[in-house]
Order: sequence, then C-alpha cells, then structure tokens
Amino acid sequence: MGEPKEKKELVPYWIKAVIVFFLGWVAIYGTRSVLNPVMDNIQGEFGLSAAQLGMISSIFFIGYAGLNVPSGILGDKIGKKKVLVPGIILFGVFAAVTGMMPSFLLFMIAWLLVGVFQGFYYGPQYGLSSEAIPAKHITVGSAIINSGMAFGLSIGYFISSYTVGTLGMSWRAPFYIIAIPVVLIGLAMWWVIKDKPKSKEERAQENGGQKLKVKDLFSKNMVFAYITIFCAIYAFFVVVTWIPYYLQHARGIEGTEVAVVSSLVPWAAIPGSILFSWIADKMGKRRPVLLVMIPLSIIATVSIVAFDSMWVLYAALIGYGIFGKISTNPVLVAVIADNAPKHALGTAFGLYNFIGMCGSILAPYITGLLTDMTGSLNAGFYFAAALLGIAFISVLFIKEDNRPNVEGTAA
Repeated sequence: MGEPKEKKELVPYWIKAVIVFFLGWVAIYGTRSVLNPVMDNIQGEFGLSAAQLGMISSIFFIGYAGLNVPSGILGDKIGKKKVLVPGIILFGVFAAVTGMMPSFLLFMIAWLLVGVFQGFYYGPQYGLSSEAIPAKHITVGSAIINSGMAFGLSIGYFISSYTVGTLGMSWRAPFYIIAIPVVLIGLAMWWVIKDKPKSKEERAQENGGQKLKVKDLFSKNMVFAYITIFCAIYAFFVVVTWIPYYLQHARGIEGTEVAVVSSLVPWAAIPGSILFSWIADKMGKRRPVLLVMIPLSIIATVSIVAFDSMWVLYAALIGYGIFGKISTNPVLVAVIADNAPKHALGTAFGLYNFIGMCGSILAPYITGLLTDMTGSLNAGFYFAAALLGIAFISVLFIKEDNRPNVEGTAA
C-alpha cells in the first residue's frame, strides 16, 4: 500500500521549523547570557581573578564545542530530532541545577553540563533546517533562525540585570527563571519537528554508494569558512561575555542600564542579519557580502574601547551588532550548505560550529588573562580585532565558481 497523502498545511512545515529553531536559539543564548551581568556577583562570592572569571565561560564552551561533531554524526545516524530535543530539555534542567551549586567547583561542573547538552543542538538543527527550507530561502531562513540568538542574548541580560541589579534578588535567581521557558521550548520542538532518519543504505546511495571521507569535510571553501567563523566567534564572545563587566568597571554603568546598553549588539544584529542574508541570496554569492561586513566589524570592535565618548560606544555596539558574528554567521552557513556533502549536512555543520566555537573556549579566558596582565580590558578587544583581520584574509580565498551544491558552479 502506498503512503497516504499529507494534508496541505495552512502554515508550511518549513515556516514552523524556522519558528521553533528560532526559539531554540532564544533558549540557548538566553541561558548563556544570564551569566554575564552577574559575573561581578559570582567573582565576589567565590573570590575569583579575572582569568578565573573568564574560565567559567571557557569551561562551558569546552562542553558545548566538544559535543558539536558527535551530535552531528549521531543525528545523521539515528535521527536529528532524537538528539536535538533531549539536549534542549536537559540543558534547561541543568541551568536550574547550576543556580543551586554551593561551591565554585560544583558551579563549574553544572555549567559545563549545560554546555554539553547545548552541544546537541547546532549540527542536528542546521541539518534539519537545511533539509526543510526551500533553497531560494535558505540564507534568509537561516538568518531568521539565527536572530533567536539576538533575542536570547537580550532576554538573558534583562532577566539577570533586572532581577539582581534592580530587584536585589540573589545572583542565583536568573538560572532558575530561565530554565522554565527552555524546557517548554524543548517540548514544543518535540511536537513540531518532523524527522525521518535515513537508513544506512539511503545515506550511502546519496553519496553514490561511497562512504563519507574526512577530506570531504575539508574542501578549500569549507576550510576558509572554518577559519573565518573561528575568528568571528572569538571576537563575538569577547564582546558578549565581557561587555556587561566592562560597562560596570570601565564606564560606571549599573543595574538595568547594563542590559539596555549591552542589548544594543543583539538588537542591531537582527536587521543586519536579515538584510545581509537577503543581499547574499539575491546576489547568489556570499564572498562580496563578507568582504564588506568584516572590515566594518573590525572598526566597531576597536571603537568599543578606544574612545571615551559614550555616544561612540553606543554607535560601536550598534555597528558591531549590524556587521558582527550574528550577521556573518548565516552567510557562512550558506557557504557550508553550498559546499558540504549532502548526505552529511549534520556532520558538516557540527564540524563547522565545533571549529568556530573553539574561539568561544579561548576568548573569555584569554581576555581575562590579558586583563590581569595589563590591568585593562582594552587589550582583549584589540586582540579580537586582530583576529577579525585574519578572517578577512580567509574570505579573500573563498572561490564561488566551484560550489558542489549550487547548480552550474561545480567544475
């Protein structure tokens, strides 16, 4: 018997997928960013140096990055939904557990586990969304999903700044509060997402009967995309991890105002992300867009700390939001979608994000270390800008006349 025909849905499945994956990034970044405004409180309670304070985020991202590739491979084998949904629910649970921890060591272990379970998300999610979103909407669809990062960052900053800075609650409260919507979003994904895992034979057939080789994941274009995302993510996590601390210590800003100023980055990123992704889709090319965005993000990163004027700071944070990592990521995701082996999209996106997130492991600790050594956060921002210069050079080497997944470009 043939399979019954599916009913025509009022809202196409790919739009539902974009909405729940958007909420997934809200959950991920909301959970991460509740930490940043209360770093000062945690430093005081546990008696930490700036390097130790940075290590909290670095340990988290070791867990996150370490699970990216395994979760992508596992998703391709057993089904992406089976990997993604438990990850969301469990990192929500462990966010609440983190808030309960009485010592710095136990706090770090719980926060590491939040990172581990967040690591279940990236590869399976972009694998599912790349399969669901029509090719002509892939970059804009990815940008909408990606903009969940901006909403999440802003929501996390506000939860922490308002509950702790304005209401005077314990620094632990934001960890309990964020856990509730995260678990609900996990349940929504379980309800909405469709995933039919392909059999071993189907996966082999997609690749002409050949097994995936490691070199398939390291074509020239993909290598340069990996280098670019590493540098972009390093700079991004310097900004989002340390900007609340910088505002408190270097600019004397306190309470909810920290969240308002810090949120200039994610809110500016939303129109920037969608605009540049739309331009990249219209052009059918990624490289020219990246060659405009990256130099402007270098200028913005340096300007955050180089000038005393608050207006320059505001403009720099908005500029970084428009041109920085949140906006460049969907364009780079399209580079991977253009070049990755079709039967191993989850694995390719997992590897891409693993390499990129190595920047997030290094950024918080190195910035804290440079702060301890120089007595100022400025050195950390200048180092981030220098890495963005390397990203710019990498983009120069991306060739768009040989993209295996784009018709008419493969040699």
